[in-house]
This record gives sequence, structure tokens and C-alpha cells, in this order.
Amino acid sequence: MNTHASHPEIIKRLKRAEGHLRSIVTMLEDNRGCLEVAQQLQAVERAIASAKKTLVHDHIDHCLDQATGDGPRSANDAIREFKEICKYL
Repeated sequence: MNTHASHPEIIKRLKRAEGHLRSIVTMLEDNRGCLEVAQQLQAVERAIASAKKTLVHDHIDHCLDQATGDGPRSANDAIREFKEICKYL
């Protein structure tokens, strides 16, 4: 796997979501209200979805773009990979 310029930002988002998720577990253990917990879970879900979208778009912009260049991979391989990663959008 190649490291891209977006990876540090994705890592930062995921670490923030990880901490937020830990706090939601504490909220549940402390018997906080379901509405409040659901709102916080939605926030974590959005953060993770945003990180995933950024990663997929970055892969399309860089990895697949390079794959269609002069590299050893065929265009068919790049198209197959593109179709596969789009399942995660």
C-alpha cells in the first residue's frame, strides 16, 4: 500500500472517532439517555464514513490513475479494481 497525502488526515479522523467511540461506551455504562447516545453514534458513523470516502477517492485519484499509465498492470485490472473499490462508496 502506498502512503498518500490524505493518509495523515484520515488517521487523525479515525483516532478522533476512536476516542469518541470510547466515550460513547462510557455513556452507555453511565446509563445516559438513548437519544444522546444515538446522536453521538451518528457523529462517529459520519466521521468514519468521511474517512472511508476520502480513502476511496484518494485511491481512485492516485493508485488507479497510476495503474492506467505505463505500469505493468493492464487497463482491465485497473477497471476491475475500480469497480471493486466503488462498492465501498
